[in-house]
Amino acid sequence: MIDEAALPDWWSTTSSALDDKMGLQVTELTAQRTVGSMPVEGNTQPYGLWHGGASGVLAETLASIASYAHAQPGGMAVGVDLNVTHHRPARAGRVTGVATALHLGRRVTSYEVVISHESGVRVATARVTCHVLRPGHDDPDPA
Repeated sequence: MIDEAALPDWWSTTSSALDDKMGLQVTELTAQRTVGSMPVEGNTQPYGLWHGGASGVLAETLASIASYAHAQPGGMAVGVDLNVTHHRPARAGRVTGVATALHLGRRVTSYEVVISHESGVRVATARVTCHVLRPGHDDPDPA
């Protein structure tokens, strides 16, 4: 069960079509720690296993929204580096990612994201770095 009251007001306006398509459910959201899960079903590769790219999406999404929380009020954050190590497969059920802040700077944040199956087995470990954009200081699209 998701306690919507525990999530920041801005969360309801920041989810994306990809989040919806992959079935992302965020249950905890702070700059220091963000937790979310996705179903394995619908996010598999041709052999019926949890897709490694889905681990990347889960990790970067959780770290990016945690960075977004760090950038408030008025800032935003974008992922600039993603590394995922896959440990074990998942075939059914849900996987949960826990993004824990390693560094929360003015312009850069970094997170470790541990992705585990509901059985408790670690599926993947990721490291994500985000660039924090502050209003009046950064142009998110200089091109």
